[in-house]
Amino acid sequence: MVVVLVLFLVGPLLLCGPADAQSTIDTLKVASLQWIGSMTCEPWDCNCTFNQQRGCCCGANDLYQVEDDTLQRIKILWQEISTLNSRVQSLTAGVKIAFKATIDPSLAITIPGSTERCFGPFNTNVPVPFGNITLNDGRGYSPTLGVFTAPRSGVYVFSLTVYSSVEVAGRLYHKVQLIWNGRPTANVWENNREDSEDNASQVVVLELHRGDQVYVELISGRKICKYPEFNIFSGYILYPYIDE
Repeated sequence: MVVVLVLFLVGPLLLCGPADAQSTIDTLKVASLQWIGSMTCEPWDCNCTFNQQRGCCCGANDLYQVEDDTLQRIKILWQEISTLNSRVQSLTAGVKIAFKATIDPSLAITIPGSTERCFGPFNTNVPVPFGNITLNDGRGYSPTLGVFTAPRSGVYVFSLTVYSSVEVAGRLYHKVQLIWNGRPTANVWENNREDSEDNASQVVVLELHRGDQVYVELISGRKICKYPEFNIFSGYILYPYIDE
């Protein structure tokens, strides 16, 4: 009897498998139909069971009940996910804050005594005016000042890429830093004569309040040369705070 019950339970499951399992299913079906003896589980109809009909056997009823419970749980889980998604959409609707800008090549000037065209050097730290804007959703970035002002509180991601190239006998000599409310937060720098060009990037995650300002600053005495447009400053809001 135990053997038949096992065959019964395995049979319907295998019916959902690939076609190459058909011979195994047929073998199980034949073995079940040839069973001789009393059954504790009544009524018992192997043809009905192997055709996946409900109510053929108490064992089949239990199996189908598990299936129904599983499908019901999946349905409830899907409803909860849909509700959560709707809530997130309602909380963040209209919150589109992102920008991307590069340095205007016209800002580079020729350094006396060389053919290098550079932004800098200056005798004091200066904000880098990333004036060529390709994205400015939310209007948080000012190309005139090169400053991003947070339109609302939340968590933001900022990315800074710095590129510079000098003459073969020249010196890579630049240092820029990301400033958050007047405080240096991250920097990218180079000071060597071994390379004629180099680039580096920094990605920073910051918690900003409405009105906080972030910008890029070139350190005094340093310079960015040849292809200013390869220097990129970008940022976007990762998620806003919902209490505003």
